[in-house]
Amino acid sequence: MKLTLVGAGPGDPDLITLKGVRALQQADVVMYDALVHPDLLNYCHPDALKVYVGKRRGAYACMQEDINPLIVHYARQYGHVVRLKGGDSFVFGRGYEELEYAKQHGLETAVVPGLSSSYAVPASAGIPLTTRGVSESFWVVTGTTKAGQLSSDLQLAAQSSATVVILMGMHKLAEIMAVFDGAGKANTPVAIIQNGSLPNERVVTGRVSDIQQRVIESGIDNPAIIVVGDVAALGNAATKANLLALDTPTDVE
Repeated sequence: MKLTLVGAGPGDPDLITLKGVRALQQADVVMYDALVHPDLLNYCHPDALKVYVGKRRGAYACMQEDINPLIVHYARQYGHVVRLKGGDSFVFGRGYEELEYAKQHGLETAVVPGLSSSYAVPASAGIPLTTRGVSESFWVVTGTTKAGQLSSDLQLAAQSSATVVILMGMHKLAEIMAVFDGAGKANTPVAIIQNGSLPNERVVTGRVSDIQQRVIESGIDNPAIIVVGDVAALGNAATKANLLALDTPTDVE
């Protein structure tokens, strides 16, 4: 009986790791989330059971308290369960909760890291989180805590000179920008990236003072990542075009 947590990466199915692909090929059961690209399921063994347990704001196929015992159930019944999660399982992915639950119920466990959307999505849009002379560090903050409130770390992040990457924050965009405005950052560049690393990726840029209006005008929505800092002004269409040109085969033996 085994659980393997696999990070699927930021969206583009080519961005999963080779080790992640091998885990999918060996799995008896694959439990996958909403933001996992469906093409990744093609790596599964033909006889593998595929179970959707996605959670999106306002739409839940499965609650977290149900997912944990399901992992144990499938592991006991079938053997090897792969829990396929978007990004990296240990970056706002509740992966550690599932890992600990599995251990407590006697399962062998393993972790296959994935590319976190916190840095891979800005990179896909040509936005460096750090670059000499502009930003020396970055924060990664959730837009909403378990209690549904803004993270208190946002106040600290807004007062720093670092790049700030905010995940799961679109529905609280007004509150988040108010925090940065209150920290004297009204003119700080902001980039919002929807469907990062995918062909339908969209990027809206502006400043703390006007990004909300730009979002409304563009119609951009979840899934999206918010990048606040001077680096947000560095992404450009030419860089994006160059990245998309690196279209590599997806066949993995």
